[in-house]
Amino acid sequence: MQLVHLSLTNFRNFIRLETEIPPGATLLVGANAQGKTSLLESIYYLASASSPHAAHDRQLINFLALRQERPFARLSAEVRRGDRLQRIEIRIILEPSVAADDQRLHKEILINGVKRRGADLAAGINAVLFLPQDLRVIEGSPGDRRRYLDAVLSQADAAYAEALSEYAKVLSQRNALLKQLQDRNGNDDQMEFWDENLAEFGATLIRSRALALIEIERLAASIHGELSRGKETLRLDYLPAFDPAGHPEAQLGLPLHTPVDRTGIARTAIRDGLLQALRNCRREEIARGVTTLGPHRDEIRFAANGIDLRYYGSRGQNRTAMLSAKLAETEWLCSRTGEWPVLLLDEVLAELDAERRSDLLARVLAAPQALLTAADAEMFTSSFRQRANIWRIDAGQLLPAT
Repeated sequence: MQLVHLSLTNFRNFIRLETEIPPGATLLVGANAQGKTSLLESIYYLASASSPHAAHDRQLINFLALRQERPFARLSAEVRRGDRLQRIEIRIILEPSVAADDQRLHKEILINGVKRRGADLAAGINAVLFLPQDLRVIEGSPGDRRRYLDAVLSQADAAYAEALSEYAKVLSQRNALLKQLQDRNGNDDQMEFWDENLAEFGATLIRSRALALIEIERLAASIHGELSRGKETLRLDYLPAFDPAGHPEAQLGLPLHTPVDRTGIARTAIRDGLLQALRNCRREEIARGVTTLGPHRDEIRFAANGIDLRYYGSRGQNRTAMLSAKLAETEWLCSRTGEWPVLLLDEVLAELDAERRSDLLARVLAAPQALLTAADAEMFTSSFRQRANIWRIDAGQLLPAT
């Protein structure tokens, strides 16, 4: 897969941008707040219909465009997949509402001119994005790690994205019923319907996560071994809130444990086990008024040489581990979709020593298409600069480097 052309209108600090995107590595150089990260963000948004920076899509519309009667932002791209050229377009429109001081946001997704769902974007363009704040995946809350894994899987598997959406709806309804039963002591027989639905969609999430993490870990461990010159071994441990494999004997309460292989457990077995577990803890959950069991409570652990990086990893170690996971993600997506995703790396060299920088850039040069940002091109090796396309970005304008 290759991103051929990118067009932006009123997106972030880009009033208007039209540019061809070459294959290979492209380095975007510029001072802070000139649009480097926003350009990467736009490509990722075209792949996922979500922004890693914005809490609300309204924030993506250029602030000058917000003064218009009908503010909008438009992103479009031409993508070559195999021998086909596809056009992906997303429109973000603020429309007048009944309330005088309010506006309703409307988002349209089109693939080859036909309106589609966000889940359908995976068939158009795939992208892997690294941002400096991605270190919170390792250092932050379990929710940060779940969101990371969900984003990866949703790009490769439309069925997973659908199950994730349905699970969230069922979880919300189930929690509302639990709260009602807690307050009013009603009949809990009506819980059975929501338990069955939660188990049905939850089983899809658990099995898909278990399979994907095994595959991604294998790739990430190899990459991490190269970047660390064989000094560290990376592991990604999946710790489901409901474990279909049960708890290995003598392992409870230990911070480090023997990896468990759950890939051989069928989805139906996971569903049946989760359903029974929900029934068993029903009285406890009613007392608490919240669902305590299910994939919304899953955890993923990043460990190097057996040490949990969340608590004990240095910034350089954690950055190397996260970059290894992102590079593994590109290979995994290619194996699942048959196409290489666009690799997007924002200020990627910070906090890495010279050896890790050199090894990382060698891998980037091997990628079919990658875009990187930097305030200073001199941070990159001379061999990389000789082989990469170098552009300068200034106040939302893309210019040839001097």
